[in-house]
Amino acid sequence: MWQAAFPALRLARGRVATIAVNSFVFKQPVLIGDLVSFYARVVKVGRTSITVDVEVFAQRLLPEEVTVKVTEATLTYVAVDRDRKPRPITSQPTAR
Repeated sequence: MWQAAFPALRLARGRVATIAVNSFVFKQPVLIGDLVSFYARVVKVGRTSITVDVEVFAQRLLPEEVTVKVTEATLTYVAVDRDRKPRPITSQPTAR
């Protein structure tokens, strides 16, 4: 689930490392031919950590079109420097 790291990378403005998989629920299997979409959002920002919620949906076309949630997860990342030591997050999320 490396796609979950994108919002954390953007917010940290640099490297991040996964420090926890807080939850991971497989609701349904992903089938051959499914179109899979990942949606990730930052839910918490600490001094060095970023927690991201992820939802994964599969669009199934046959025998009829239907969209189902297949996975949901919460992951925590820590911003790291070149030496892979935790570093402070200097940017904060902007309101949209």
